[in-house]
Amino acid sequence: MDARILVVDDEPEILELVRVYLEAEGLVVEALADGEEALERVRDESAPAIDLAVLDVMLPHASGLEVCRAIRERHTYPIIMLTARGEPADKISGLSLGADDYVTKPFLPLELVARVKAQLRRYTTYNAAGERASSEVLSCRGLVLDVPAHEATLNERPLQLTPTEFSLLRILLEAGGAVVSARELYQRIFGDAYYEKGSGSITVHVRHLREKMGDSFEDPRYIKTVWGLGYKIER
Repeated sequence: MDARILVVDDEPEILELVRVYLEAEGLVVEALADGEEALERVRDESAPAIDLAVLDVMLPHASGLEVCRAIRERHTYPIIMLTARGEPADKISGLSLGADDYVTKPFLPLELVARVKAQLRRYTTYNAAGERASSEVLSCRGLVLDVPAHEATLNERPLQLTPTEFSLLRILLEAGGAVVSARELYQRIFGDAYYEKGSGSITVHVRHLREKMGDSFEDPRYIKTVWGLGYKIER
């Protein structure tokens, strides 16, 4: 695997630890310690393409949230946020800006490696899908997901979805109106064992997806919450 990972953290020990573990998996790592430098890197169209970013929230000169926002203005590759323990607002803010996952400090390096690899598998699968001969298109009342092309439209209006949001919407559409639990969504999207903290991230991704679709929480036309059970596509 020769994917390129951007890692941004202003703590030298963490930056070096993450670099060593990711490079041991055959990944190419670009390590930065400054938010402004990270902004310049993600906006540099002439530099080698990034496949995934790991961003600490607290950075000098520009926050990880600012870098996350800048990435989502141009790119759809996965973003994993590093957040301080006891700061749920950082997690919600990151997910709302388009991050795909978060890891709480202090963390086990192997946990971060596992999450990076899971996100890369999903992202690589979507990129490769466009090269396969397939006509898989999912639709529901003006909402259309072209799975091979990884494109989504609502009433012919393009939806700029992150890989996580696309996966979530695809799973719900494939369920055909059946309820899918937060536990199952988490397991299928992240390819990881279910964590209690994971249910909160699913809630934020659903909310962000609704916002992009202009779907109301109180009276949803598409994504309906079935209290105590999960989510479904309202047909």
